[in-house]
Amino acid sequence: MGFTEKQEALVKESWELMKQNIPGNSLRFFTLILEIAPAARSMFSFLRDSDEIPQNNPKLKAHAVKVFKMTCEAAIQLREKGEVVVSDITLKYLGSVHLQKGVADPHFEVVKEALLRTVEEAVGGEKWSEEMKSAWGEAYDQLASAIKAEMKEEAAG
Repeated sequence: MGFTEKQEALVKESWELMKQNIPGNSLRFFTLILEIAPAARSMFSFLRDSDEIPQNNPKLKAHAVKVFKMTCEAAIQLREKGEVVVSDITLKYLGSVHLQKGVADPHFEVVKEALLRTVEEAVGGEKWSEEMKSAWGEAYDQLASAIKAEMKEEAAG
């Protein structure tokens, strides 16, 4: 079926709302990841040495922004090109880093759940819909699949 124009519009629209509060959304995103999977803390160098999530941690903020932005861009690429297109270097790098950190399929599911809940909270109940959830879910799944493919290639290499 592919990624529809409507799905792309929903992702773009919600990303515009989320960009208005990047620090808050970033913090919420990581809080949710750690609520769902507390053991994930050790996978993030910028969270490892602390029991709490630092409000103004620039690395945390930068990482969350990358995830949100990449998922949004993946959605747009899905629509325009029919596949996730992230520059090869970035995709290879993502595959390599995720492999080194020991990221496995369940970790991707945790991040997806945290992402969807963050988007839902950020856009609010009136704008959030099953369609929007589906659009973000599809964009994230495609990006995760592309990263997993690179991880497999790296592991086999």
